[in-house]
Amino acid sequence: MSNNITITFPDGNTKTVEKGISGFDLASQISKSLAKESVAIKINGNICDLAFPINEDCKVIIIKRANDEALEIIRHDCAHVMAEAVQSLFPGTQVTIGPSIENGFYYDFARKEPFTLSDLPKIEKKMHEIINTGEKFTREVWSREEAVKFFKNKGEDYKVELIEDLDPNEEITIYKQGEWLDLCRGPHMISTKQIGKGFKLMKVAGAYWRGDSNNTMLTRIYGTAWRNEKELENHLAQIEEAEKRDHRKLGKEMDLFHFQEEAPGGVFWHPQGWQLFQSLINYMRLRQDRAGYVETSTPELLDKSLWETSGHWEKFSENMFTTDPKEEKVFAIKPMNCPGAVEVYKQGLKSYRDLPLRMAEFGKVHRYEPSGALHGLMRVRAFTQDDAHIFCTEDQITEESKIVCDLILSIYKDFGFNDVRIKFSDRPEKRVGDDSVWDKAEEALKQAMEATGLEYTFNPGEGAFYGPKLEFVLRDAIGRDWQCGTLQVDLNLPGRLGAAYVAEDGQKKVPVMLHRALFGSLERFTGILIEHYAGHLPLWLSPSQVVVATITSESDNYAFDLKDQLSKNGLRAEVDIRNEKIGYKIREHSNAKIPIILAVGKKEAEDKTVSVRRLGSQETLVVKLDELISDLKKESLSPIS
Repeated sequence: MSNNITITFPDGNTKTVEKGISGFDLASQISKSLAKESVAIKINGNICDLAFPINEDCKVIIIKRANDEALEIIRHDCAHVMAEAVQSLFPGTQVTIGPSIENGFYYDFARKEPFTLSDLPKIEKKMHEIINTGEKFTREVWSREEAVKFFKNKGEDYKVELIEDLDPNEEITIYKQGEWLDLCRGPHMISTKQIGKGFKLMKVAGAYWRGDSNNTMLTRIYGTAWRNEKELENHLAQIEEAEKRDHRKLGKEMDLFHFQEEAPGGVFWHPQGWQLFQSLINYMRLRQDRAGYVETSTPELLDKSLWETSGHWEKFSENMFTTDPKEEKVFAIKPMNCPGAVEVYKQGLKSYRDLPLRMAEFGKVHRYEPSGALHGLMRVRAFTQDDAHIFCTEDQITEESKIVCDLILSIYKDFGFNDVRIKFSDRPEKRVGDDSVWDKAEEALKQAMEATGLEYTFNPGEGAFYGPKLEFVLRDAIGRDWQCGTLQVDLNLPGRLGAAYVAEDGQKKVPVMLHRALFGSLERFTGILIEHYAGHLPLWLSPSQVVVATITSESDNYAFDLKDQLSKNGLRAEVDIRNEKIGYKIREHSNAKIPIILAVGKKEAEDKTVSVRRLGSQETLVVKLDELISDLKKESLSPIS
């Protein structure tokens, strides 16, 4: 029997090596520089330590520090080093669970006295000491009995519980760094030295064991980790800028909305905020009208039986609000608009000639979110979706999907988002429908994407429970990504709810249902816009576009006359005749992010001029009134006017 195996690389090239070779030795055989840059190895899609032996023919990708996948490993390593530092500095502390997360990592600790922010510098200093020792990460496989005994003797009750809850057939793996060890599936890099200095501990928070409020409260320490110090600096600068742009802070300054305890996750829109919200709806309504959509509206309260038939109850009931059974029936507030759209479609016989039928709805939906997860407009319990459901034939999937993609990208461009990424998400673990139906739906969506010519990446297992989807991810002005629009191909739900059309051959067939959202949640998109523009919204979107502020009371009449002329020309204008100094008024309205401030006094009234101050500028220009109105009319036009 041959002792050699064949390695296939991503470019199709192959290499014959000795069976049992490690990922590090494989990288070294290719080049010393590659071995130096490597942090892990992917074998047939599974990421493993560089020390892991390769024992069979396989496809291999060597993960370098520069690769995105390396970040998760760096952060995981950092979490282990933080746990060691904590137990070294605070003996008797139990470590529980510590994963890598977006932009960083955390670990939950059990300690009589919770950690505070003042503890973080000391822990961070100890982490640097551990990293500098360069201890090797080593993987060991223990028996279940051995692992339970070890952690019991150490007083690590939470680890014992984790081990006892594992599948009996699951391998128990332990990772060591020097003398310290933890229960872990891995993978890890070669040594702590590879982590580098690009990390920082950020905050502490309370967290229930396993997320259950009936369990013990633990202390969670969060950190961020990057490939190098420069990336860390950039991230910290982004956080600082994000704090300045926080839509909750700006929303208060701009008097747009507020939240209160009596309606957790619900938005109280103020007049200015509601104006902005309605501007988004009016824009979208016009775009949809031009794209051949009809608009509908469906009830927010629907019989539980409808949700059971659609499949939502089985997959989504824990996130749904329901009524007390005052009647025999139980009703649920809709978390999605899809079943209602099908019920509208079913009214009256449909022919293939009626398809595609594009039905839009600005539907208010309600979903349970834990109170701790709520975050301003970005994470709410009640929100408005710019939903649409396109009923079409299988032959129309490609063309309709292409039309939706073009529409979405065009809309984002109008709002200043030119950097958009598309992700293809296939079948999730929890889903409805046969695999054969999913095969057909996924293939149809892939063909549609190929037809668009747009680039996309795969996001395995993240599709909707009824069909595969595309996710449109916007990158904002400070480099953050926001998943907004979606397109889903559904070959399941229409049939479950009894939708049909008469085909060209006279037979009844089930239509394909394309689920489509452009902004996604209008509340969330509003928050994204506010932060993207740091409150400096384009003139066409600004709730209040112009404020006419008087310098002296002698110009009050001129100010009102000016406001009337601006309003007649379609501009949203206000007057400020308060007995305050003009400098105070300008500062106040600038803080409220009013784009145009017009200062008028006795001289401006006599000359029929205005002093114009634009948001973000220290320069004041004196212009003729007619000239100003003409310029502002053009500037305030929406992109689709």
